[in-house]
Amino acid sequence: MFDTPLTFKSGAVLPRYELMYETYGTLNADKSNAILICHALSGHHHVAGYYFDDAKNLGWWDNMVGPGKPIDTDKFFVIGLNNLGGCHGSTGPSSNDPLTGKQYGASFPVITVEDWVESQARLADRLGITQFAAVLGGSLGGMQAMQWALSYPERLRHVLAIATAPHLTAQNIAFNDVARSAILTDPDFHGGDFYQHGVVPTRGLRLARMLGHITYLSDDAMADKFGRELRTGKLNFSYDIEFQIESYLRYQGDKFAAYFDANTYLLMTKALDYFDPARELDGNLNRAFAAAKAKFLVVSFTTDWRFAPERSREIVHALLHNKRDVSYAEITSAHGHDSFLMQDAQYFAVMRNYLNGIAREFSV
Repeated sequence: MFDTPLTFKSGAVLPRYELMYETYGTLNADKSNAILICHALSGHHHVAGYYFDDAKNLGWWDNMVGPGKPIDTDKFFVIGLNNLGGCHGSTGPSSNDPLTGKQYGASFPVITVEDWVESQARLADRLGITQFAAVLGGSLGGMQAMQWALSYPERLRHVLAIATAPHLTAQNIAFNDVARSAILTDPDFHGGDFYQHGVVPTRGLRLARMLGHITYLSDDAMADKFGRELRTGKLNFSYDIEFQIESYLRYQGDKFAAYFDANTYLLMTKALDYFDPARELDGNLNRAFAAAKAKFLVVSFTTDWRFAPERSREIVHALLHNKRDVSYAEITSAHGHDSFLMQDAQYFAVMRNYLNGIAREFSV
């Protein structure tokens, strides 16, 4: 529990809040081996491993984090947390507002990447970590890692920005708006206060996730996995689910709607839309990254059309303009935006080699 009020970029104030986090590995004596993993839109604090009472609840980046894995918990002390506004234990719209005793719902403030970084820095203070060996993440997590380098340039030595961008394109903002509209127009949404009505805007959440999932996959990956295969092997001449891809999207939508909070989805996508470190600098990304002092690894994937490689190269060029130490890897992958979650030999080798270099900077 944090009792010091947090003032958001919007001017709204959260008087107190909780952050749910997990740690992996051992913090060394001088606390120089700590790594912060920032999650993407639907992520949370459970990064790796199983819970002893739920063998099905595998961490969302378990293939990357653990003993002997690229993010090696025999070397690093790894922190995963659920961001403010989340629905996995940290204070968010489904939490009770201490001022009213009711769930925040629609009154929970719109949050930004800068606000998350501020709350994460407070967690680091609580843990006695004055400087991270690295802050990293994919997609929205990569945006947070970059913001760390701008907000707290002295408090981290490395940034690993994976499958991310310096800001969303108009097309990406459009996708997010359609997804939010699906939720906002669901009759069960009740202006964000659906908790008081004992319902969930399942239809809106389902549609939002289905749309999002389409953008996370590449055309080739979708074709290889599903093609035009029919569930029954024949046309039914109806509007029921006929193609395997339709069945898959409905399944993903239903699964997501069963555990994710609709208001959290709105907050997360809005934070994506708002992220733009160059906004107040006339759009000049070179000036925005002038504040950074950390060394960078930037990773992109060839088939990621939502966060395309050219967007990562914009980050690299801005860092090089400022004579910062930056490594760049463009990975050939068929998996689209989801590539950063997949186990790929080239990708894992890049991550392992870079992180081994970080580990040589300290003694565990």
